[in-house]
Amino acid sequence: MTPPNEKINFYIFVCPFSASLVPNRIMGNVFGSLFKGLFGKKEMRILMVGLDAAGKTTILYKLKLGEIVTTIPTIGFNVETVEYKNISFTVWDVGGQDKIRPLWRHYFQNTQGLIFVVDSNDRERVGEAREELMRMLAEDELRDAVLLVFANKQDLPQAMNAAEVTDKLGLHSLRNRSWYIQATCATSGDGLYEGLDWLSNQLKNRS
Repeated sequence: MTPPNEKINFYIFVCPFSASLVPNRIMGNVFGSLFKGLFGKKEMRILMVGLDAAGKTTILYKLKLGEIVTTIPTIGFNVETVEYKNISFTVWDVGGQDKIRPLWRHYFQNTQGLIFVVDSNDRERVGEAREELMRMLAEDELRDAVLLVFANKQDLPQAMNAAEVTDKLGLHSLRNRSWYIQATCATSGDGLYEGLDWLSNQLKNRS
């Protein structure tokens, strides 16, 4: 293994024959295998959505920076790369206010994992959260995406536990969909990495 501070020199060899003699597919496989062997890192596209004030942006920056940041309602999106267990997650945190939820579909393409964040303390809107989740899962572009639900704000005394959130969201009714629910507290970080463990294992098994 290369010491962390040691410089790595990359040598590019130019083949002394015409590139047209080598099929693009073969060259692509060779270089793809070479870089995979050198770095061994997988890249995953993750979409994180949920109703407004569920804690999405707090979760994103807790994972990215390891600290709590002051957030305001997201109008549009935040995107960050989170490195975890040799996987590079590109996480799109999309605003959850009702007027901009129709824009969620523009982020569905090429999404491999969906993180749906629920405010476990918001009993009045959990039905609304279920409707939005089921609407998304019916989209063809998300048919192969695995689903991770973060039952967030578990630090609040009246918060629903993961089993109750599972029931309220109707997760047991899902068919042909890999899903998992994790109780979390975004401010302390509790449960976040357990959720990423499940997500990374699911996506590794599919690659």
